[in-house]
Amino acid sequence: MKVVIFAGGSGRRLWPLSRKRSPKQFEPIIGEQSTLQLAVDRVLEQVGAENIFISTNIAYVPILREQLPMLPERNFIGEPLRRDLAAAVGLAMTHMVASAEPDEPIGILWGDNYMEEVATFRKVLAVGEQIVANGEAKIVFMGETPRFANDNLGWIGLGKRCGEVDGTSYFGFDSLTYRPELAQCQKMFAAGTHVWNTGYFITTVNYVGDKYAQHQPKMWAQLREIGATIGKDEYEETLNRIYPQLEETSFDDAVLVHLDPSDARVLHAEMGWSDPGTLYALKEALNSIEDENVTRGIVKAINSRDSLLYNYESDKVLAGIGLDGMIVVNTEDALLVVHKDQIPLVKRLVNEMVDTELDKFT
Repeated sequence: MKVVIFAGGSGRRLWPLSRKRSPKQFEPIIGEQSTLQLAVDRVLEQVGAENIFISTNIAYVPILREQLPMLPERNFIGEPLRRDLAAAVGLAMTHMVASAEPDEPIGILWGDNYMEEVATFRKVLAVGEQIVANGEAKIVFMGETPRFANDNLGWIGLGKRCGEVDGTSYFGFDSLTYRPELAQCQKMFAAGTHVWNTGYFITTVNYVGDKYAQHQPKMWAQLREIGATIGKDEYEETLNRIYPQLEETSFDDAVLVHLDPSDARVLHAEMGWSDPGTLYALKEALNSIEDENVTRGIVKAINSRDSLLYNYESDKVLAGIGLDGMIVVNTEDALLVVHKDQIPLVKRLVNEMVDTELDKFT
């Protein structure tokens, strides 16, 4: 089995913890390792270093060399610029054409998530591999059993139970819903008909390639032109010439919406998965109890609750009184103070600083 871990995002919603020079997946936001290092550690023993590939922006390859010295550098797939996930996944698949058997299971994972129950995750991944390998499905989605009605995530609708592998049940595929309204989330959560969409899935090069060829023929032809030069002297020139021409669209819109439900199966388990994509989501991932705070560094808080208080300056105390649902992040060159209800505006704030005199802080 091959595994591709995507780690190319800029993480603007986690500013100032995440910066364009070192996005969130490369920072030790949780514990002492970056989320990318944790993602690699979760699969390293299971599939082996030679079978782990990292998709990222080419500017971040030096960080990969530093953080992941156990991986062969040829397994680093660098995008010359961001063209959204349809292009990124497609480029990774062209590399898999050269590295994997056509029907070999390939896991698609993400480098910016958090997983508490690693053993459970590994079991689900192995079960998904087996389902694809034995031809039971052409694509298997890995969902998280929902812990609450989260309207900041995508949800996967479960079909009928189809079978069981090693004590793990798998289900038919019904639907994908991206960030439904809270009322809809509450109904789905209560009914037990949906699971959180982690974005993880297992498939094969043949299947994904066929979907690109059917539904994104121009993009796939461009990607195959790039792929024909992998390992050759002209690869870099071809990549830099063609990749910027690729349509900028999501993988969901390019491929997943066109799936035949009969091709797909869904696994889910309590893996302790979370996507700390915003600062308050990070707080929830580390401690979901609303009355409690999450702190880092020298912090003193009185009469405060449901807040994330991060202080990265060792010679300064971060002090808060009467805070409720507040996010305070203090770094050497930036200080952010925002209420949890205004968290979506963090990305807007960063966007408005780009290409201005404040760009150096982004």
